[in-house]
Amino acid sequence: MPAIRGQASKKKTRRHTRDLDQIHADLRDEKHLAEFKDAKPIEDLPGLGQYYCKECAKFFESETNFSSHQKGKVHKRRVKQLREEPYSQKEAEAGRGLTTDNGKRATTLMDVDAGAVA
Repeated sequence: MPAIRGQASKKKTRRHTRDLDQIHADLRDEKHLAEFKDAKPIEDLPGLGQYYCKECAKFFESETNFSSHQKGKVHKRRVKQLREEPYSQKEAEAGRGLTTDNGKRATTLMDVDAGAVA
């Protein structure tokens, strides 16, 4: 059965893995990773879910596939990306020029006049 939006969209979403910020949360908190693994039935996972790469968020069929993946360029590139901390929402807004810190707010008319004089 073809994809709703055509074959091109099917190819894009088929190999989509978890984003870097999700993987950071997995590596920091084992509970977060357990919730992700428990969301899928074990019978549907390759190799019954035994061989899992935390850094790439991928399951593998056998130990040989898993070990060759760890030696590969894709895995090493992902590990290098994970060394950097993900941006926080505040940093992203600051990079875009959206700052929410407007300074101390004057609460009375006298404070506003004192600020204009100084």
